[in-house]
Amino acid sequence: MSPILNHTRVTAGQTEPERWLYLLHGIYGSGRNWGSLARRLVDERPGWGVILVDLRLHGGSQGFAPPHTVEACAEDVAQLQESLGIAATAILGHSFGGKVALLTAAAATPSPESLWVIDSTLTTGGPEGTAWEVIEIVRSLPDSFASRDEVADAFEARGYARGVGQWLAMNLEREGERFTWRLDWEGVEQMLRDYFATDVWQIVEDPPEGVELHVMKASRSQAVDDEVEARIRAAADRTGRVDLHVVEGGHWLNVDNPEGVLAVLLEELP
Repeated sequence: MSPILNHTRVTAGQTEPERWLYLLHGIYGSGRNWGSLARRLVDERPGWGVILVDLRLHGGSQGFAPPHTVEACAEDVAQLQESLGIAATAILGHSFGGKVALLTAAAATPSPESLWVIDSTLTTGGPEGTAWEVIEIVRSLPDSFASRDEVADAFEARGYARGVGQWLAMNLEREGERFTWRLDWEGVEQMLRDYFATDVWQIVEDPPEGVELHVMKASRSQAVDDEVEARIRAAADRTGRVDLHVVEGGHWLNVDNPEGVLAVLLEELP
């Protein structure tokens, strides 16, 4: 049996939540990247608790055996729910975590009430886009760094907001006087390649019975392009259980515009 995913519970004070949101980060991230937003959410909605999950090979979730696929990640999340004895009322996944959320919800019994997919590439094909560019940039960098600022500088020089480089640099750990990556880049690349190959349109266009699907598009990202947006809106018209929300910002909305993400969540969550 695989290890249990590392996770953190976020609640408002000592309250015992009636509903739970499982939050799944994107590739290269960890649950703590969404910690500030989660704390603000439960403060505004004290009936909700958030479980910040570290997906396999990320954060504290190490020691997972291959294959490193989207489906394997969904099975990890299902195993976590069973271990905790807490069924998800809602699942939110950003980017890579969006497809994990979709597969998790499709197999869950009972199904979550709502499902949130944040700027996830829903089409299939070869690896591309911002997330894939990160791997290409990392390959061009040295294996170790004198400081985390060197990574932030490198990404800023390539046109990224400095906050993105600083966020990625959280994956560095100190070894002696240098910093090295703690990410298993080979395993993460396997995950990312499978992400682009995994077809989730059947779930998007026909969510499980009783599940309300919310797709959030970052305005400055091409993860959800015009063709995908039209397909989502058609599913919304057909099912009445799919919503599309456009939020100002780039692909990493948790860095670019957490206020915008929180506003949509507060508007839609009971």
